[in-house]
Amino acid sequence: MTEITTLLQALNSGDKRAADQVVALLYDELRRLARSRLRGAGELTLLDTTALVHESYLRIQQAGAPEFADRKHFLAYAAKAMRTIVIDIARARQADRRGGGARHVTLDTAISESVSLEDEEVLRVHEALEELAGVDERLAQVVEMRYFGGLTEAEIGECLGLTERTVQRDWQKARLFLSMALR
Repeated sequence: MTEITTLLQALNSGDKRAADQVVALLYDELRRLARSRLRGAGELTLLDTTALVHESYLRIQQAGAPEFADRKHFLAYAAKAMRTIVIDIARARQADRRGGGARHVTLDTAISESVSLEDEEVLRVHEALEELAGVDERLAQVVEMRYFGGLTEAEIGECLGLTERTVQRDWQKARLFLSMALR
């Protein structure tokens, strides 16, 4: 049994210090996940990789540290937390663009020229992924783990208890569904 698996079991048993140790051991991998997540988001957020890793750690802690079987499950959960953080920031930026509670006095058409299509695109992808989850939850998990988490097909198969070929087929189906939903 690896050191991380042992620490995750201690965390599942209620040892709060184990969470800090797990994050310390997986910090480089979490930064890699954050970097890939932010690369896909473009100039969408003001977060850097370190801030995204720390914010996702706080979200995991606030969630009450769900039980993790092993390193891959922890990283998949962290990837999902990072995705929700980026989505929340995109929504907040859109709300700010639409006033964010401020009182509008005049119409300024120059503002519409500065609207970032990236924010809207990220939200469209999120909505399409939510729709996919309604149709087939496993396909949505494969997309989250592969696209947002950066896991390989073999790692996803191990996490979900599937063969690598099944994960490949699920990835193809999910891509087809998402491409049709995003048209």
